[in-house]
Amino acid sequence: MKAIIPVAGAGTQLRPLTYTQPKPLIPVAGKPIISFIIDQLAAVGIEDFVFVIGYLGEKIKDYVERQYPHLNTAFVVQEDRLGSAHAIWTAKALFADASEVFIFFGDAIVDADFNKIVAHPNSCLGVKKVSDPREYGVAECSKTGLVRRVIEKPRIPKSDLALVGFYKIKEVSALIDALDYNIKNNIRTEGEFPLTDSLMRMITRGARLHAFPVDNWFNCGKKEVLLETNAILLDREGYASDNLPPFDNSIIIHPVSIGKDCSIADSIVGPHVTIGSNTRIANAIIKDSIIGNYASIKEVILQQSVVGNDTAITGLRHSLNIGDNTEIDFSSP
Repeated sequence: MKAIIPVAGAGTQLRPLTYTQPKPLIPVAGKPIISFIIDQLAAVGIEDFVFVIGYLGEKIKDYVERQYPHLNTAFVVQEDRLGSAHAIWTAKALFADASEVFIFFGDAIVDADFNKIVAHPNSCLGVKKVSDPREYGVAECSKTGLVRRVIEKPRIPKSDLALVGFYKIKEVSALIDALDYNIKNNIRTEGEFPLTDSLMRMITRGARLHAFPVDNWFNCGKKEVLLETNAILLDREGYASDNLPPFDNSIIIHPVSIGKDCSIADSIVGPHVTIGSNTRIANAIIKDSIIGNYASIKEVILQQSVVGNDTAITGLRHSLNIGDNTEIDFSSP
């Protein structure tokens, strides 16, 4: 089995953070999003990975090769971002010989029993019930879980089962045929080639795809979801930092994840804060936030914030001599 990880998107909903940092490398509860995916797949025995890169792709390549030198990795550049099916089609030469493929899009964190998925006798699509299916690809299924139809962002959904971004496909040649057919015949949805259209062609030609409900799905494409995911994971066992060194005149409110070689002084940090390595924090209050590597945070109060790598933030300091019955407002007009 080979894993295909499309990570070519620009992450526009997380700008300006993603102008210089690819979304899959944003840290959540102490490690980049892409590491959750690689670790889960490697844990069930997958060793061959194909990454479809594009925007800031060299950063993803460098990270994967540095952190996972034991895996067999290959990288394909998607020159034109023409949709999820186009991304996978770009890499078809590297997985055409595979007995099965596991497609996992690089901006989602999923809780599921991947051993059961791998052992399932049929192809599987990960699904999760959502309140507004119009925002996602949707699967319509029989009572037994057999997928009868998939559609991208339906205006009038007939199902509340959203596709969460991972797919185990046993009919590899049928997948490639469907990708080829739609792209060569320029069959698009809203100007792109979504994977749902290729899956639907497979279904109409006899492929049996089964819905696999996941326990949790964190679609980390928006700031609010990113921070919520960070908090949920930090509350779980095994994600927050243990045995932190003493920090000068500071209070750490757990759970937090603090990277190596950080300096924290005269500050309150936490709860639900992820801080990268080599970051300097002084005279600050930070909660419910994600701070990147090599950042410098001084004299500020941060909450519900995402701060990138190599970022410096310094607040205002005031020396005041204030008499009685005085009101001062430092907020913006």
